[in-house]
Amino acid sequence: MTPSLLRENETETVEAVMLEIGRRARAAARRLALASADSKNAALSAMAAAIRARAGEILAANAKDVAAMQTEGALASFIDRLTLTPSRVEGIAAAIEEIAALPDPVGTVISAWDRPNGLHLERVRTPLGVIGVIYESRPNVTADAGALCLKAGNAVILRGGSDSFHSSAAIHAALVEGLVAAGLPADAIQIVPTRDRAAVGAMLSGLGGAIDVIVPRGGKSLVARVQNEARVPVFAHLEGLVHIYVHAAADLEMAKTILVNAKMRRTGVCGAAETLLIDRAVVDTHLVPIVEALIAAGCAIRGDAETTRRIAAATAATEEDWSTEYLDAIIAVKVVDGLDAAIDHIETYGSHHTDAIITDDAEAAARFLAEVDSAIVVHNASTQFADGGEFGFGGEIGIATGRMHARGPVGVEQLTSFKYRVNGSGQTRP
Repeated sequence: MTPSLLRENETETVEAVMLEIGRRARAAARRLALASADSKNAALSAMAAAIRARAGEILAANAKDVAAMQTEGALASFIDRLTLTPSRVEGIAAAIEEIAALPDPVGTVISAWDRPNGLHLERVRTPLGVIGVIYESRPNVTADAGALCLKAGNAVILRGGSDSFHSSAAIHAALVEGLVAAGLPADAIQIVPTRDRAAVGAMLSGLGGAIDVIVPRGGKSLVARVQNEARVPVFAHLEGLVHIYVHAAADLEMAKTILVNAKMRRTGVCGAAETLLIDRAVVDTHLVPIVEALIAAGCAIRGDAETTRRIAAATAATEEDWSTEYLDAIIAVKVVDGLDAAIDHIETYGSHHTDAIITDDAEAAARFLAEVDSAIVVHNASTQFADGGEFGFGGEIGIATGRMHARGPVGVEQLTSFKYRVNGSGQTRP
C-alpha cells in the first residue's frame, strides 16, 4: 500500500491497515528467524546497491520534504538533520554494507557450561521478533533501522516523521527491492503509509500482540508519549542533554578543539554538546579562550554570572537553560567548584545520554567515568562520537538511555534476546 492510499484522519482505516501490517510483520519475523547469514547479507548488499541506483529518486523526494520544512520556517539545524546530499546518500549505502560485514549475532553461543549431572547448557542469541521504530526527521534512520533489524533476524515496522515522509518512503522502496532480490519476505521491513498520528497509537498498543518492542527516536515529547502509552517494552532514547566538563587539569588547546567539534560539527545530532562546565581552578586561563572559540565558530552563549561578567557577547542563562537540549548553535556555560560539583550538576540536569570530561588527570578521569551515570561517558574526546557507526556497530537505531536490556547505541547485538539450549543424555530430576 502506498502513502497516497490513506487520507489523513481516516482513523478506522488506519487501525485496520496497522493491524494488517502487524500480522504480516509477525509472519515475516518467523521466516527471518530461520534465515541464513548469507541470505541476510545478500539482501543487505542488494539494498545498498538499490540505494545507489535510486539516489536520484531519493534526493528528489528529500527535496520535497526540505522545501516543506523551509516553508514552515524550521530551524537550520532541523533542516540539516532532514537534508540529504549525494554524499549522505552514499553514506547510507555504505552504512548498510558495514552492517552486512558484521558477524551474524543469531545463533551465537554467548556462554556454555556443564552441570554435575551431565547436562550441557548454552545461552544462545535469538531475534527479538517484531520491532516498531518511531522516529522523527532523519531519513537515514529508515535505512539504519531496517538494515540492523534484518541483520538481527527481526521484522521491523517503521513510522518515520511527517517531515521526512517522502524521503523515508523512497529509501524504504530501495530496502524492499533488496529483500525481494535476495528472496526474503518484503514484509520484513514495512513503513507506515500515513502521517496520521493514529498510526502511532496503534503501534504503541502492540498491534494485537504483533510488536515485541518499541524504539522511539526523537524529541522529548515523542519519547514521553511512547513511555506513557506503550503497552509493550520500550528502548527509551531520551534527549541528548550532553555535558562537557573542563577539569582543572585540562589542556587548553585540546579543550578548545573538542568543544568546537562537540558543539558545532552538527548541532542537530543527539551527541552535540549542550552545556559546558568549567572548573573554577582554571577559569582565568580557560574560560575566555574556549568560549571565544565557540563564538568564532558561530555559537551563541547562555552563561552564568561568572561567564557573563567575562564574556560581553554572552546572555544570562536561566534555570531552564541547564535542562535544555538546544539542537542548535547555542550552549549553556557554567563555572563549577571542582569535580564533585560537576558530577552533581550532571546528575541534576542530565539525561543520562552522553557526558565528557577533558583532563590530563587520570584519577579525576577515572572518577568521572565511574560516577557519571550516563549511557556513554567520554574522556578527552568529542561527544559527537556518540554514534553506533563510530562504535563499530555499522549504525544504530538510537542511543538507549534506560538501564534495561539495551543501553547506549542500539546496534545488531542489542536487537537480540537469548534462549537456553539444554542437552542431556536421558537425565531425569530426582
